[in-house]
Amino acid sequence: MTIHPITITGEPVLHTRAAQVTEIDDEVRRLVADMHETCEAAHGVGLAAPQIGVGLRIFVWQMKNDDGVPSRGHVINPFVRAAKPVVGEPDRENESEGCLSVPGYSYPLRRGESAEVSGYDLDGQELSFTATGWFARCMQHEYDHLNGFLYVDRLGEPWKKKARKATKGEGWGVPGLTWMPGEDADPFGHDDE
Repeated sequence: MTIHPITITGEPVLHTRAAQVTEIDDEVRRLVADMHETCEAAHGVGLAAPQIGVGLRIFVWQMKNDDGVPSRGHVINPFVRAAKPVVGEPDRENESEGCLSVPGYSYPLRRGESAEVSGYDLDGQELSFTATGWFARCMQHEYDHLNGFLYVDRLGEPWKKKARKATKGEGWGVPGLTWMPGEDADPFGHDDE
């Protein structure tokens, strides 16, 4: 297994809809194993294939949940249907998200409290489950990556403006910028805003 560099916002693969997996072969199995190892090394709870530069519809998670779903898993060609978020401003203390592809920052974002997840496992077997709470947030976040979105794209004002200013200040948006998990959880050496 290999730990891959994490792609940073601005890299085209993060802003493009990922392709369907057409065959679950040894290459895909290796990719999923590498994604789990990379996610763990980066101290993440989820990782989508585009975050390591691979434009395929796969994501993994490593997160305990109250939904009877294994705390470590993957979905190939997922479909995620989220409940509508409650109307109103997100709570900075209880609804902030971060992202391995936007390292060092977190911003408040309201998500649906539940999500229906379906797709396939490495054996090509269909899977489906309901995720709730923070696990639902993780599923929605990773699914966004497969559709070419980052969580900062979904922020309301003034948080979107702060995120743009912060990422521009880091020089992000330049293709090819990555960071290597295991070296530092925050490669830019700053605290949350």
